[in-house]
Amino acid sequence: MLDAAGALLDSGGPGAVTLREVGARVGVSRSAPYRHFPDKEHLLMRVAADAWQEVGDTLEKLAADSGTGTPPEQSLRRALLTLMGLARSRPHLYRLMFATPVADPTETVRAAERAQDHFLTVVSRVVADPAGSRRYGGLLLAAAHGLSDLDLSGHFTTGKWHAGAEELIDMLIGLLPRTPAP
Repeated sequence: MLDAAGALLDSGGPGAVTLREVGARVGVSRSAPYRHFPDKEHLLMRVAADAWQEVGDTLEKLAADSGTGTPPEQSLRRALLTLMGLARSRPHLYRLMFATPVADPTETVRAAERAQDHFLTVVSRVVADPAGSRRYGGLLLAAAHGLSDLDLSGHFTTGKWHAGAEELIDMLIGLLPRTPAP
């Protein structure tokens, strides 16, 4: 059901997702999804929670890159571009992940916090000031989200800003106070 809901979301946004259509797509009665989700909003919150879980899994792998010899700046770049890539490839899902919840957000918040914790681990490997890594993490996340939002709304063009989103991410990472190399 979650895959069907995600496909409907991708094709037409939250308005395209109905419990009846989800049931039809998975080959069960149109009322069967109501046994699992009280309403569409609860279903969408579960879709958002699963998306955050996937992002968290990716960030967990990037946080573990320290033992592989991957430069921490490269892991941080990948982390930010993962989020921006999701915005570009699945814009409705991305917006849903950051939307104000109208149903019980417990699972979504838990999954988002897990992803953010892994992101902060990646940031802390780059930033020289351990106490400041949370502030820098917030700044980087806000910048990536802002760039993604500008891109999705059509207000971010390379011609106007003379740089692509990836270049700006590299610039932001370059401005961070660095942990000295071992």
